[in-house]
Amino acid sequence: MNKKSKFKLLKSHVATLQQMLKKEQLKARVATRARVLLYLHQGKGVHEIAELLNVAPSTAHNIRARFNKNGLQAALYDLPRPGQPLKFSGKDRAQITALACTEAPEGHAHWSLTLIAGKVVELGYVDSISHTHVGRILKKTKSSPT
Repeated sequence: MNKKSKFKLLKSHVATLQQMLKKEQLKARVATRARVLLYLHQGKGVHEIAELLNVAPSTAHNIRARFNKNGLQAALYDLPRPGQPLKFSGKDRAQITALACTEAPEGHAHWSLTLIAGKVVELGYVDSISHTHVGRILKKTKSSPT
């Protein structure tokens, strides 16, 4: 049974969405969500919208639910995603970079990533660090252990 629920946008919302779709710099995801809302406003069902926009019916349903629960901005845009926090502070990174720029230890021609990782732990800059992470830190600063 394909039950269509009543979904109506305010005139200001319709105008905002139409204006957004005229912009050339609109992200595809936001444009799709705006079109879903406009199609819902026109009375189309989620399955019909899914076919028109080549999205899953659940996508149209979820956009409608986000609009009903939290409004237009929530329906159009995702909340920021924090990602994994940094394991090492800026100070830790600076100390690792500074160490890589010093003279290599006696008996070595140059710093290796493994030597830097061991020395950083030995000096107490960090509790533990892998040589690959040292490499990523130095790569971001455009430094290299030479």
